[in-house]
Amino acid sequence: MMERLTAHHCFFRAQQHYGTTPKQHKAAQRNTEKREKRTIVSDTTPHNAVKQDKSDSGYSKDLKPRHIQMIAIGGSIGTGLFLGAGGRLAQGGAGLAIAYAVCGIFAFLMVRALGELAIRRPSSGAFVSYAREFLGEKGAYITGWLFFLDWSVTVMADITAVAVYFHYWQAFQNVPQWLLALCALAVVFVLNMLSVKMFGEAEFWFAAIKVATIIAFMLIAIWAIVTGAPVGSSHAGIANITEHGGLFPQGIPTVFALTLGVVFAFGGTEMVGVAAGEAKDAAKVLPKAINSMIIRIFVFYVGSVVLMALVLPYNAYSSNESPFVTFFSGIGIPHAGDVIQVVVLTAALSSLNAGLYSTGRTLRSLAIAGSGPKFAARMNKHHVPYGGIIITSALGLIGVVMNAVLPSDAFEIVMNLAGIGIAGTWAAILVTHLAFLRKVKAGKETRPAYRMPGAPYTNYISLVFFAVVVLSNLTSAAGRWTLAMFAVVVIAMVAGWFYVRGRIDGNLMDGMLDDNGNDVPDVLETTETAGK
Repeated sequence: MMERLTAHHCFFRAQQHYGTTPKQHKAAQRNTEKREKRTIVSDTTPHNAVKQDKSDSGYSKDLKPRHIQMIAIGGSIGTGLFLGAGGRLAQGGAGLAIAYAVCGIFAFLMVRALGELAIRRPSSGAFVSYAREFLGEKGAYITGWLFFLDWSVTVMADITAVAVYFHYWQAFQNVPQWLLALCALAVVFVLNMLSVKMFGEAEFWFAAIKVATIIAFMLIAIWAIVTGAPVGSSHAGIANITEHGGLFPQGIPTVFALTLGVVFAFGGTEMVGVAAGEAKDAAKVLPKAINSMIIRIFVFYVGSVVLMALVLPYNAYSSNESPFVTFFSGIGIPHAGDVIQVVVLTAALSSLNAGLYSTGRTLRSLAIAGSGPKFAARMNKHHVPYGGIIITSALGLIGVVMNAVLPSDAFEIVMNLAGIGIAGTWAAILVTHLAFLRKVKAGKETRPAYRMPGAPYTNYISLVFFAVVVLSNLTSAAGRWTLAMFAVVVIAMVAGWFYVRGRIDGNLMDGMLDDNGNDVPDVLETTETAGK
């Protein structure tokens, strides 16, 4: 169970509210005694007081069930599939589908662990807030900054993807890639500044377009395979695999080395945990959104990669063009490539939109604790943490510079670094969940009905897998450069901890009281619930 509110703590809070005159002092004592009777419970009944993170204050609960469902979908389908799959197919061949399946299973396990924590206590600080509760401020610091690394670098990858997509059309080919990247960043920045409801609506429609496109691709690709239709200079069918080197035309080690890029493709699945803090009725919505994720992973990701390998030879794809555009341009449907290009453009904007949303909330949680820039704690009148969003957007300008200096390599460079950040964030979520399970075993916590399957053994297996994925960078020169860059990040994080540790407020967790005794924390109650 959570720690009980002591009489001293309750009395101190009453003093703050009522004052210190004799008359007020007695009133405070009477109120304290009444509150104690309602809130202090036995160690075996953890329902009357659960913990709250003060950094969650100020947010609006404006995300509806349909928003959460589409955020879950949009988070797991993004630039990594719509652009990154082309380059990875060109390098690894059809065997890439196996890498997607394996990584997808571990991504799902991670989200189930996060879902268990989020249903217990929805928080916009999400895994940073949970790490604070179960691992302490150092754990929150590491988790938050790894997540920030992941998404701030992903923002750079997304604006690069948008710029690459625009260069598909001749009208934009003379526009510098860096300028297109800057425009994309500016548009989504404004969108995030308006309100969480606006973010939810934008993400809903972005995700809907992505899903409709993938379904259309799969149906047409299946038709092409069944009929043996011509696609570009080839014909759809199994021969595109068997006659071009089989499942692993460049060898299994090549596919293994591409695994980090596949993890990047699944980056964003953890977004559903962040959105839970601003969701209505999160306990009902989250399980449905999370459970359907494994189906989406195997249908949309694994299914799409298998079909891509069947409709064209692996060497027909390119890292400079979406594989969806490559296919639709090759089947001869007029303007199909243009239409799909618009769709993959919305996919990149969707991922960019989610990146600014999530990093803004995470930075605010860090800032209120003292382990992040104070500016990140600021919120505007629309209940949007604009400080953190501005910081991420400013770092996104590094991506703009990269597009000016290294336009052909910018996406691959930032994608691999983001992959390490994602693997690190997921590992931190699993470690936090293990810490939670240890308290459950000690009788200090109660697990919700919605649980991570196979825990804690699946936690350990997943942690080993993510460690192997990161170390797979050693197999390539580009990967070794990525690890070297990450080593610099680690040094910066260690230095940052020693700089901020003296100002960190370790008292961000407080009790959420159930004054009316209906087993629902007061701050989580809706008007209808409160009256029961």
